[in-house]
Amino acid sequence: MSSKIRVVVVDDSALVRGLLAEIIDRQPDMMCIGAAADPLVAREMIRNLNPDVITLDIEMPRMDGIDFLSRLMRLRPMPVVMVSTLTERGADVTMKALELGAVDFVAKPKIGVADGLRQLGADITDKIRTAAKARVHRLAAPAAGTPAAPAKPVTMASLGRLSTEKIIFIGASTGGTEATREVLVNLPADSPAVMITQHMPPGFTKSYAARLNSLCRIRVAEAQDGERVLPGHAYIAPGGFHLSVERSGANYVARVQDGEPVNRHKPSVEVLFESAARVVGRNALAVMLTGMGADGAKAMRTMRDAGSFNLVQDENSCVVFGMPREAIAHGAAHEVLPLTQIAPRLIEWLRANAGLATSRV
Repeated sequence: MSSKIRVVVVDDSALVRGLLAEIIDRQPDMMCIGAAADPLVAREMIRNLNPDVITLDIEMPRMDGIDFLSRLMRLRPMPVVMVSTLTERGADVTMKALELGAVDFVAKPKIGVADGLRQLGADITDKIRTAAKARVHRLAAPAAGTPAAPAKPVTMASLGRLSTEKIIFIGASTGGTEATREVLVNLPADSPAVMITQHMPPGFTKSYAARLNSLCRIRVAEAQDGERVLPGHAYIAPGGFHLSVERSGANYVARVQDGEPVNRHKPSVEVLFESAARVVGRNALAVMLTGMGADGAKAMRTMRDAGSFNLVQDENSCVVFGMPREAIAHGAAHEVLPLTQIAPRLIEWLRANAGLATSRV
């Protein structure tokens, strides 16, 4: 008999603690082994019970969830699923939690918490299962006097006209917010346009885009339906909408549309990559980053067949090696690389292939 995933719930609301414990205990493959009302109680529980995963609220007495997460990931790294409130501040703080090493998050409603959490039961337990398999890393202690945010890289050679017809397409899920950041901060200001589908619910992508925009040389924003896709810009699929690319005369434009989930996701990487294969063809570069499941793998193979250049993140640098593994299994990858080598390889390929497929009649 396989052992169950052992979960500790940390939340200052007795109602939420009870609901989460009930949702977890209903699953045949997991059990709630403890529930703590604040991080100080949680610290002792973690020490004594040694859970596989913890769920962590952000706003709590005695120590907030971010401080606790920061200490936990420095001293005893383990898989954490944040339970955050769907507010603008909640979105900003959730991005910080992912930066510190939380595997994923669940957005609990501000009103109707009981019904809302029950409706999110399948999502919560899926994320706990994913977290239990995730690769977590120790958070380095910040050096005295250093800023919290990563500094923008200092030197970056211009790509010039190499970027005008090319588009980079990125797909990511669990662990992908930080993986995508690693790629984008290492692209020059005149990089080709970048279009990104990161699995994320409504209400969080705006904060995520703003954070990336503050760190990168390229301009990063949520995609707007019908806007021109320009070099030096990155466009993130808004939570709850599919992102694709279309041709309009001499220009590429972003298409942001509602629709049914694809591979259970909205936004879906499949939708973005399929449009890239159809519309951009040999001018596309594709990157598949960390994430659970198979979303985008089939369409990434279609992109390769249409002439794109495709990179896939390797297992050792992934939080979860699901989507990259599936892309490799579909024969979609030209190269499988550690995360830190992906941006340099994109730039190297663009320089080496400057004259190929960049002109249209």
